[in-house]
Amino acid sequence: MRPTLAILGATATGKSTLGMALAEGLDGEIVNADALQAYRGLDIGTAKPSLADRERVPHHLIDILEPHEAYSAGEFARRAHEAIAGIEGRGRTPIVVGGSGLYLRALFEGISPVPPGDVEVRGELRERLEAEGLAPLREELLRLDPETAARLMPGDTQRILRALEVALVSGRPLSAWIAEQPFGTQRIGVIRVGLTLPRSILYDRIAGRVARMMEAGWKDEVAGLLQRGLSPGLPAFQAIGYRSLVRHLEGDGSLDEAVAEIVRETRRFAKRQETWFRKEPDVTWFSAQDLTRQIPGVLEHAKHRGLGRAYG
Repeated sequence: MRPTLAILGATATGKSTLGMALAEGLDGEIVNADALQAYRGLDIGTAKPSLADRERVPHHLIDILEPHEAYSAGEFARRAHEAIAGIEGRGRTPIVVGGSGLYLRALFEGISPVPPGDVEVRGELRERLEAEGLAPLREELLRLDPETAARLMPGDTQRILRALEVALVSGRPLSAWIAEQPFGTQRIGVIRVGLTLPRSILYDRIAGRVARMMEAGWKDEVAGLLQRGLSPGLPAFQAIGYRSLVRHLEGDGSLDEAVAEIVRETRRFAKRQETWFRKEPDVTWFSAQDLTRQIPGVLEHAKHRGLGRAYG
């Protein structure tokens, strides 16, 4: 079986641009591996590909969820496997693009077998979240599963609730399940291409990107979601920036303060992405400083590894 091409790297490095160019050069289709671009209505703040780009190149796993629906690495891997099989069945090249490291690892390395969820327990946890806030639930996770709690961000509502659900339903912490079998058995071959930038340039790009998102109407997008009656506690609102803008719209802080917080959080996220991806095996790295010049080299690298029409 031919390997799948994956484009990875920190936010704002140009993964989508490279993905489009490679899809056109390799007769490919793109499988989205950004956890938040899966949500309908979250367009500007997730840097979702434009409708024009999606008409030029077929994209998969975008706009597949409503904001209240949960998404997980396991669910992504299942859907991505199906998308890749369909693309290969059409004789085309699957190109996985995104910065969600755990999702990519789940797809290519498999994912630990974890007990299925429990709708009743999940509902009870959601009710507690609404009534008590996230802090008491995180404290409970610290008691039940300190290892998982330590690796999760304090505001990561979705993963905190999922880890609590696993501990309460199975009687074992999520960390114990993962330690028992770090990865699953369903693996697929992959050619990993990474984009990198000096951190100072990356941070400048992030600030500029946030500014452009605000000019494009990000605040209005968030206001529209709230006007639909959507709760800020929903999984979709865990995306960086959306929580900050919700707080501003609710009267907590100025818009300038919200924007500054978004830039800070995005830079921290980019740093974590870099750390994660540097640990991934067999990544061929390319500079994103002059991406246009890099594209022919990346394309040649992919073809040399057996991708494109030469094998079709």
